[in-house]
Amino acid sequence: MGTYLITGATGGIGKAVAELLRDRGHDLILTGRSAERLNELGKGLRTGAHAPTQVIRQVQNGSPGGAGTATEEPSVHGLVLDLTEPRRLEARLADADLPDRLDGVVHAAGVVHLGPVAELEADDWIDHLSVNLVAAAELTRLLLPALRAAEGHVVFVNSTAGLRANPNWSAYAASKFGLRALADSLRAEEPGIRVTTVYPGRTATEMQRRVRAQEDGAYDAADYADPATVARVLVGALETPRDAVVADVSVRPH
Repeated sequence: MGTYLITGATGGIGKAVAELLRDRGHDLILTGRSAERLNELGKGLRTGAHAPTQVIRQVQNGSPGGAGTATEEPSVHGLVLDLTEPRRLEARLADADLPDRLDGVVHAAGVVHLGPVAELEADDWIDHLSVNLVAAAELTRLLLPALRAAEGHVVFVNSTAGLRANPNWSAYAASKFGLRALADSLRAEEPGIRVTTVYPGRTATEMQRRVRAQEDGAYDAADYADPATVARVLVGALETPRDAVVADVSVRPH
C-alpha cells in the first residue's frame, strides 16, 4: 500500500479521491484550511463505509529469518495548510513530520471568482495565482525528495478552463493555464516521477454551486459530472502500470 497527500481534501473532488484511496487501503495525509472539517473527514474515513476492515502486511517475527503477517489499519492524518500564503508552507511542513516517501500528491485545492478583466483587481489575481498555481508549485518543490524516494506520482486537478479561457474567467483560467505549464515542465524535469493533469468540466461540487451563483444561474447537481466519477478517472491514472503514464485526461459531463 502507498502513502498519498491530498490538498483540498474536504472539497468535492479531493474528498472523493480520499474515499477511493482509503477503500484501497492506502495511508492518507489530508490537507485543508479547516481543522474541524479535516477532523470530520478523517473520522468518517476511519469509521464509516470507507474504513477498511484490515490490511495484511508481511513482517519479520521474533525467530531468526522468520516471517509472518500482521494486520495494520491504514493511517489517516489531517494537516492544516493555508494555500493563500505559499511562503509559509515550508515552515508548516517542517513541523508536520511527514514521511520520507510519498507515493503520490494530488493537488485538488482551488479557488474561483468570476469577473471581467475591467473589474478584477490585483487582489483577485493574486488570490487565484497564489492558491491555484504558486502553492501547488511550492508544495511540489518541498515534497519532491519524498516523491523521488518512492518514484511517486503527482496529479494536478486542473479544469477545462485550463484549456480555453471564456469571458469572466480570465484570472481563474490564467492560473490553470499556468498549472498546465507547471505539470509539463515537472514531467520533463523529473523522469522518475509520473505527472498527470486531469481537466474536469463542470462538476457537482460546492465550488460549482458558488460559480453558478456568480453567474446568476440555477444549480442542479444532475446537470454536472459527479465528483466520484472524476475521482475514478484520477485514481485510474494513479493505478496505471509503471510502463506508462496518463499525462493528460479530460472528464466532462455527458
